[in-house]
Order: sequence, then C-alpha cells, then structure tokens
Amino acid sequence: MDKIALTAGALYVIVLLRAGGTFAVGWLAGAGARRSRFAGRISSPKFLRAERAIQRWGAPVVAVSFLTVGFQTAANFLAGSMRMPLPRYLPALFLGGAAWALIYATAGLGVLEVLRRLFAEQTALGVSAVAGLLLAACGVVVYRRRRATVSSGDTAAEES
Repeated sequence: MDKIALTAGALYVIVLLRAGGTFAVGWLAGAGARRSRFAGRISSPKFLRAERAIQRWGAPVVAVSFLTVGFQTAANFLAGSMRMPLPRYLPALFLGGAAWALIYATAGLGVLEVLRRLFAEQTALGVSAVAGLLLAACGVVVYRRRRATVSSGDTAAEES
C-alpha cells in the first residue's frame, strides 16, 4: 500500500504541475491573442458568449478530462485561454488530478506487477506476448496507411 501511496503522490504532483502549466500557457496565449490583430475576431458577441460559458461551466469538463486520453491537455489549455477564473479552475484541477493519479498509480502498478511476474516465471510467454502486441500495433499502422493511400487515390481519380 505504501508503494501505491508514494506513486499516487508523485503522479499527483506531476499532473498538478503539467496541467497547471498548460493552463498558464493557455492564459498567456489568450492574453497575447487579445493584444494581437485577432483581437477583433475574439471580441465578437458569439466568442464572448462562448468564453462566458466556459468560464462558468468549464470546471466539470476540466475535472472529467483527466479521465480521458488525449483531451486533458486541450481542456486545460482552453480553460486558460478562455480565462476561466482560478476559484473555478483549481478545484477541478485538484479533483481531476487526484482521480488521474489514483487510477494511474493503481492500474499502472498492477500492469507492471503482472508483466514482472510474467517475465520472471514464464519468460518465453512474456516475450511472445510483447512480440505479438508489437506485431499487432505494426499491423494496425500498416493497415491505416494503406487505407489512407487508397482513399487519397480515390479522390485524385474523382478530380480528374
């Protein structure tokens, strides 16, 4: 249990620094955009309405974003660039970050333990499993690239 607590604590500090830093970069980018030639575009009534909605209702989105893969950084950056008030952002950051750290600490350590046991007790099976996963990943990449090439070839033929 101490290992999980230590790992969760370390991950919590990491996620607070990373997500908070992303929020700060977003805040600075938003401030810069407001002083740039785009200031007229981002001061439209539609944009200001969206900004107010994010400032008011964005905190739950930020908190839940920590349970997703690939959306977390965008949510934190958007919250910063849309000037979400810190009293709304910080609780979402603390709660979502804690959930993220606990999930990764428990599931991550569990997966590492399973892999350690697999390689220690049945090395051939462990190596076979890793090789199979790598082959499957390569197969998916090759399949997607071929499909993308065929799709772009179809559009080129239609344009002719």
